[in-house]
Amino acid sequence: MQAKTPEQSKTIMTDLVLPSETNPLNNLFGGELLARMDRCASIAARRHSRRIVVTASVNHVAFNRSVPLGSVVTVEAKVSRAFKTSMEVFIDVWIEDRESGLRDKANEAIYTFVAVDETGRPTTVPEINPETELEQQRYDAALRRKQLSLVLAGKMKPNEATELKALFS
Repeated sequence: MQAKTPEQSKTIMTDLVLPSETNPLNNLFGGELLARMDRCASIAARRHSRRIVVTASVNHVAFNRSVPLGSVVTVEAKVSRAFKTSMEVFIDVWIEDRESGLRDKANEAIYTFVAVDETGRPTTVPEINPETELEQQRYDAALRRKQLSLVLAGKMKPNEATELKALFS
């Protein structure tokens, strides 16, 4: 199985925030944004694995800025690291200024997907070869996030989490 780059999984979805998708403050519902991120990230994971993918976890979400009614929102997702059958997908959310057209980062998230075959059984995925400095940073941090998640779930002993221990050495 040939390794792929994060760029090969890159998925961009741009949409408008409509009144039915907003809360009483006229900002995009958080759940609506989560759904948009999930769809975008699932396409990125599918592009990487060329398999059916299922959301395994939402590892991190940062709602740093509200997204007002009428905003043009762009959700960008790339696979940041692939493990045996799972993939970490990093998602950036951008808001476009109505007048200048400039984009500002509003939110980010990290989801994990598992590739499955037609019977729903996990199947292997290609490795990731990061190309840019940001891709390398996200790639390196993905292993620490995975180890932390496994330790917290009781599936890995803390002394086995070598990447986490290295942070404190």
